[in-house]
Amino acid sequence: MGRKSLKGARQQEIILAFYKLAKIEGLENTSIAKIAKEMDVNPSLIIHYFQNKEELSYALIDFILDRYTPIFNVPGKSAKNSKTILLKVIDNLFSKKWDTLFDDGLFYSCYALSFRDEKIKTRYKSLLESLRHKLSELIEACNEDGSLSVDNPYECADLIFTILDGAYFYLSMIKEPAIAKAKLASYKQKALNVVGLQAESPLASGAVVLL
Repeated sequence: MGRKSLKGARQQEIILAFYKLAKIEGLENTSIAKIAKEMDVNPSLIIHYFQNKEELSYALIDFILDRYTPIFNVPGKSAKNSKTILLKVIDNLFSKKWDTLFDDGLFYSCYALSFRDEKIKTRYKSLLESLRHKLSELIEACNEDGSLSVDNPYECADLIFTILDGAYFYLSMIKEPAIAKAKLASYKQKALNVVGLQAESPLASGAVVLL
C-alpha cells in the first residue's frame, strides 16, 4: 500500500510540474528533460513513471479534465431546492473564477491533440458528455419539482455547454476586463434563457464557491 501511495503522489508531482512548465513554455516546447530540470531530478525518474512524453501528455490531459469537477460543487446543496442548485451551477459555468482554473493556451493545445489522437478525443468526448448528462439531471430535477417545464433536458444541457465552449474561446481573445465581464454576463443570460430562467442579482445569489 505504501509503495502504491508513493507512486501516485510522485506521479501527481510530475504531472503538476509538467502543467506549470507547459503553461509557461507551451505544450510543444516542454520535454521530459525540461520537466526534470524544473523538478531538480534525473530524467530517468520521470521515465520510471511515464515511459515517454506521449504517456505523460495523456496524464496531463486527465489532470486538466479533472479540473472540471468543481462546476457542480454547490455549498449547502442538501438544503437548497433544485432551481437554486441549477442557478448556482450555471453561475459556476459562466464565472470568471471558473475560467481562471484553466490556462487557455494550454487547454486549447491539449484540445488540438484530439484531432490527431483518438485516445485523447475519446477522453474529451467522454468528459463533455458526462458534464452534459450531469447538467441534464439538474434540469430534470427542476422539472420533477415543478420549478421548470423543459421538454428535453439533455438537449438544453447540450446547448448550454455549446454556448459555454464558444464563449470562453472568444473571451480568451478579449483583453479588456470590463468588456469580457459584460459579454460573459450576456452569454450567461442566453444560457439561462435556454431553460427559461433569469440571472439572480449578486445580492440575492451570494458568492459562488468553487472547492
